[in-house]
Amino acid sequence: MIYHVQFPGLGLDLTVNRVALAIGGFNIYWYGVIIAAGMLLAMLYAFRNAVDYGIDSDRLVDVVAIGTVMAIVCARIYYVAMAPFEYQSVWEMIDIRKGGIAIYGAVIGAFVFGGLAAKWRKVPLLPLFDLVSLSFLIGQGIGRWGNFVNQEAFGTNTTLPWGMYSEGTEAYLKSVQVTLPAGMTVDPTAPVHPTFLYESIWCLLGFLVLASFYKKRRFNGQIFLSYIIWYGLGRAWIEGLRTDSLLIGSTGLRASQLVAIGSVIVAAVLMVIGLRSAKGKQLMVTLAVKDIKKQAGAGERFAPDTLPANVPHAEFVKATDAMNDRLAALDLNAVEIEEIEEPKAD
Repeated sequence: MIYHVQFPGLGLDLTVNRVALAIGGFNIYWYGVIIAAGMLLAMLYAFRNAVDYGIDSDRLVDVVAIGTVMAIVCARIYYVAMAPFEYQSVWEMIDIRKGGIAIYGAVIGAFVFGGLAAKWRKVPLLPLFDLVSLSFLIGQGIGRWGNFVNQEAFGTNTTLPWGMYSEGTEAYLKSVQVTLPAGMTVDPTAPVHPTFLYESIWCLLGFLVLASFYKKRRFNGQIFLSYIIWYGLGRAWIEGLRTDSLLIGSTGLRASQLVAIGSVIVAAVLMVIGLRSAKGKQLMVTLAVKDIKKQAGAGERFAPDTLPANVPHAEFVKATDAMNDRLAALDLNAVEIEEIEEPKAD
């Protein structure tokens, strides 16, 4: 499928082919390629900065693998459950090559199953959530451009200069899949809000804001709560412009808006509680131990070091390496010689 995408107010006319590559009759779509690129950059960021959160990158591999797979599965389940139309076969329900995954489903799947994997691999949970929240903003900001290639996830009509039109937007707005609040109408032949662009900008801007702030965090989980608030506020507004998501009765609200608003309220309350509890305290990060089996065997002979959260990345790397070298050099078979107190004379 090839779309001729126009931005009349900007004088732009683009030709967009949804297929990136065809191998033996099997199409690889740009949607999947872009999503994969976003995920790759998100992972690279997470692995590079894991040490700053006291997370061992080797154990993080297992957590990320499980979280990523379940994020995709849950994203599709959420999308299918919330879609305002029916699928004709099971294959249509599971085929995501042409699009159709929901960000909220991905977030829920990643945090729930990634959290379970973190417990299994002994990765600190709240620091993990802080780290992957920043990674999520990278993945979401880039991944939304897959919606552009598919000409989906757009909004209602607009007269703004960046209004977008294509055969895809016109066909969709003429279809029965359109869900609009009572009294609202759309003109299929007129430009629409490129809401994928709004969300991409919002997520990438959020990453820049939170990434510049993470060294100043006061408690574990603060970046995670900030992510929920930031993304939820943007999603609550952007979702109100869209035409393709499920409405809740006659309220005029969409299901994703309700989820966003509820998430923001809960996160804001937890943020206030966390900041009050951390008032006047310096957040200390326990450095990541590589050999947790040896650590357990060492008992009281080895205790992980800590650093203030605001210490530069290079110092975290240096201190973590030195601590793990100390653990590696520890001889667990050496007999501990305890000082024996001589009996007192009567």
